Amino acid sequence: MSVHPDLHQHYVRACQKLGQPENPFIAHVLQEADKNDKIRWTKGITLKIAGSNHLVPVQRVTDDDLQVLASVLCNTGFVTGLDLRCNVLTDAGAKHMATLLQENSTLRDLNLMFNDIGTSGAELIARALHRNETLVYLRMTGNKIGNKGGMFFASMLQINSTLEKLDLGDCDMGTQCLIAIATALTQNKSVKAINLNRPLLYSQEEETTVHVALMLKKNSSLVELHLCKHEMKNFGVERLCEALYENSSLRYLDLSCNKITCDGVKFLGELLKRNQTLEILDLSANRIEDDGAIYLSEALALYNRILQALSVVSNNISGKGLVALSDAMKTNMDLSYIYIWGNKFDEAACMAFSELIQTGRLKPNCTDVEPYEVDGHVHLAELSHGLKKHYYWTPSCGEVMNKDANASLALAAVSEY
Repeated sequence: MSVHPDLHQHYVRACQKLGQPENPFIAHVLQEADKNDKIRWTKGITLKIAGSNHLVPVQRVTDDDLQVLASVLCNTGFVTGLDLRCNVLTDAGAKHMATLLQENSTLRDLNLMFNDIGTSGAELIARALHRNETLVYLRMTGNKIGNKGGMFFASMLQINSTLEKLDLGDCDMGTQCLIAIATALTQNKSVKAINLNRPLLYSQEEETTVHVALMLKKNSSLVELHLCKHEMKNFGVERLCEALYENSSLRYLDLSCNKITCDGVKFLGELLKRNQTLEILDLSANRIEDDGAIYLSEALALYNRILQALSVVSNNISGKGLVALSDAMKTNMDLSYIYIWGNKFDEAACMAFSELIQTGRLKPNCTDVEPYEVDGHVHLAELSHGLKKHYYWTPSCGEVMNKDANASLALAAVSEY
């Protein structure tokens, strides 16, 4: 038995000291953590206090609850991860979190996605990271910190040299802070993955994409970049491709949900012929059509042997383009993951992908379609696999069982580069 008081005991005392009622969900999680003594002292533990847990009764964490929890964790040496997503934390809660980040020296992963933290809360957390030297992964996804809040994180990136993964997707950031973040990343050597999905952009000039491209020419540490919903068009893709000829670190490029057509994919096709680093390319929900699919197929069949995963989900591709992609996979044995759902399947496309799966060239867990037969005709059904299957959720208990169904996890993790 540990000579240290257990977490739950600490929590009960802290509630009494601060005059706060116990949150039964937090109490349950801490009691479960106390049972894992062996893990606590060897690897450290992650406290999963997500407000979206369906396996146990959940009382969502409030600012007052976090004050008590932070006071418990400030002096705890074995908690390395804290998952507080989908709770009701506000800027007041961010103040307690900032205190924890300044006083705790073991916390490496912090997930605050989909709370109610705003601009002032973002400032408190970003300023705490000026001095924090242990946090490696921070998710602020879905907190409406706005352009001003994003600027505080841009300033933090100029000072902090520990953070490796930062997720600022769906945070209502604007042009100004995106440019500031891109500028900061030209000098930052520690950040390996950044998510800048769904900013609020009111210009059609693609200034933010131009600045991201300039950053990629100089940055030699970024491995993963998410630019989903950036209103990006062919001009922006061309600028990114020009930059990536000079970049030798980026492994994962997410350009999903933009306005890229076959003309933009022509630049990507040329890039893939020469690029020696890109392993994952997400073009979901664009409009590359058959011509775009053929540009990619030519590059993958004849030149590229580096790309491992490609998503062209919902791109208005018909049988001609899909068959070209399947033919490329017969030549290119390194492309292992391909996602094609949401396009126009004719019988030739269904037969082509059915053959890839049945011959073992394409593993069932590495694609989002599954063949079935009706009256002698082959059809494709959708599977819930993809590049970002576990972006918004992960199993409430245990690890992700089948990592191959979520290709960006199955490939080498960011920290391994």
